[in-house]
Amino acid sequence: QKELAESGGGLVQPGESLRLSCAASGFALNTYAVGWFRQAPGKEREVVSCIRNDGTITIYADSVKGRFTISRDYNTVYLQMNSLKPEDPAVYICAADVLCSTVSDRRAIWGRGTQVTVSS
Repeated sequence: QKELAESGGGLVQPGESLRLSCAASGFALNTYAVGWFRQAPGKEREVVSCIRNDGTITIYADSVKGRFTISRDYNTVYLQMNSLKPEDPAVYICAADVLCSTVSDRRAIWGRGTQVTVSS
């Protein structure tokens, strides 16, 4: 069974950092594009970043450019989040599919998410 599991969320103060991980089981993640999404209460899910299977970074939301960095190794994709702001809290979710353009599709492989909270 193909599964994704996120980890690394937590409670931090504004300006601090977190690194999220998205680990695959049951399939080879290195053959998929992987996207990070976030969803805050009462808001629609938004794409944060996406990385192609070849490691080419294609997307960063304007709100995270210069602060977040996506990277990958064989079976895990990471999201390094620096200078966290009060508007960044959400459940962060990763998803895998063939292309970054399809990674938000409901037929993609989705994780369950990890909570990020930013509070002083």
